[in-house]
Amino acid sequence: MKKLIIFIVFAFSISVSAQTDERGYLVKVGDKAPNFSLKLITGKTVKLSDLKGKVVMLQFTASWCGVCRKEMPFIERDIWQRHKSNPNFALLAIDRDEPLETVKDFAKAIPITYPIGLDPKADIFALYALREAGITRNVIIDKTGKIVLLTRLYNDEEFLKMTKMIEFLLK
Repeated sequence: MKKLIIFIVFAFSISVSAQTDERGYLVKVGDKAPNFSLKLITGKTVKLSDLKGKVVMLQFTASWCGVCRKEMPFIERDIWQRHKSNPNFALLAIDRDEPLETVKDFAKAIPITYPIGLDPKADIFALYALREAGITRNVIIDKTGKIVLLTRLYNDEEFLKMTKMIEFLLK
């Protein structure tokens, strides 16, 4: 019986690792972006499916994430301020596992002006990556609802690639 349990656990771990990439993503470029409903800190609710026809950037974040805090001012300056008036663009920050007041204080402290919403049990995050995978992720979705770029952590080269991809998709 012990050997059977070990085999089942081993088979499950192979199955899970085959479905994720080395960064813990459950989705890949070319996939249709999983739909979700997000409650923003303003009280408004947004459904990803309602944004079809727009280029969408999802930024998974949390106040305790140092890399997120480093990246967010660049997102604010180089992406949000540049494209916020474009009706074909949407940016949603999705804060993982934190209460409303913490998220409001976090957005004010950075500061960011782009929409940020709550993912209290990381259920939205879990549509895109393993729950135990690290935060600081961006997902770029084209106008048809397909994922075109996935980032993890922050580096200048990847961030530049992301900004150029958004500009290309908005042309």
